[in-house]
Amino acid sequence: MKALVYHGPGQKAWEDVPDPHIQADTDAIVKVDVTTICGTDLHILKGDVPAMVDGRIIGHEAVGTVEEIGSGVKNVRVGDHVLVSCITACGSCRFCREGRYGQCIGGGGWILGNEIDGVQAEYARVPFADTSTYPAPDRVSDEELLMLADIVPTGYEVGVLNGHVTPGDVVAVVGAGPVGLSAIMGSRLYSPAHVVAIDLADSRLEAAKRFGADVTVNNAREDPQAVLAELTGGLGVDVAIEAVGIPATFELAASLVRPVGRIANIGVHGEPAMLHLETLWARDVTITTGLVDTYSTPSLLSIVTSRQLDVDRFITHHFALDQFVDAYDVFAKAGETGALKVILTGT
Repeated sequence: MKALVYHGPGQKAWEDVPDPHIQADTDAIVKVDVTTICGTDLHILKGDVPAMVDGRIIGHEAVGTVEEIGSGVKNVRVGDHVLVSCITACGSCRFCREGRYGQCIGGGGWILGNEIDGVQAEYARVPFADTSTYPAPDRVSDEELLMLADIVPTGYEVGVLNGHVTPGDVVAVVGAGPVGLSAIMGSRLYSPAHVVAIDLADSRLEAAKRFGADVTVNNAREDPQAVLAELTGGLGVDVAIEAVGIPATFELAASLVRPVGRIANIGVHGEPAMLHLETLWARDVTITTGLVDTYSTPSLLSIVTSRQLDVDRFITHHFALDQFVDAYDVFAKAGETGALKVILTGT
């Protein structure tokens, strides 16, 4: 089969690889119908993810058709159409029992396209298929369903829920890429007073308005602290959500929050960020970090199926699977191309 293979920082190739096979009785082999590229994949290609080794297939978001199952798989059947979650859950370890699947110590967690071969391929092995896939619902397209593999639950859980967004809050989202937009959209479910999007690219700020931001700040031209001080009477925001993953954006988010406010870090960081405890220690500020657990996926499936969230608006570009290199070029230059989520479709 063909797959997109990592060959060290900055190096990737669409090439022939062996077909995946059942390695444990809880595995499934899935034919990939649609997949996409994540901002985390760009971090991988920068060398920010140490577990990624030369020769491993990239990718952790897919919708596909089950081709084969192991003898221990109970609920998934050959021919089923499924969402493959970005998080693999053994279902029985301490953290899985708490719904903290991202911290699974029974062989799961974020392993696809990280610790094992991923799904930017024609076929993929999915461990713990019963607890790591979801049946595709009626009335939701494959492309819409794909948005629930990672970005929508990530923005919702790690940003909105960890940040405890409540009615009347002023929420600042630093970074208006796909996950930041997901946090903006998810925040709107809780009736905040204002949702402020901060980014360097005008195209992404325009997208942020479509996703529910009522205030936008281009921090290449404007001072976010001054804008938000005026908006909040000098108090600062109730919730600051960091959705980029570089030191400057984390430090910006921390500078915007009010006393007794919350900072929710979503971004994947590849280097240390400064934590200004000299100014934060007496302000009762809560800082949360997190890898998505995907415990919200069933709820989000219901919300999307009932059309309370329009996730189709994330999709900006379409490619065939064998156009992965072109798709990465478009996605990596999102400030120029306007790319949010690119869809790659198999045959």
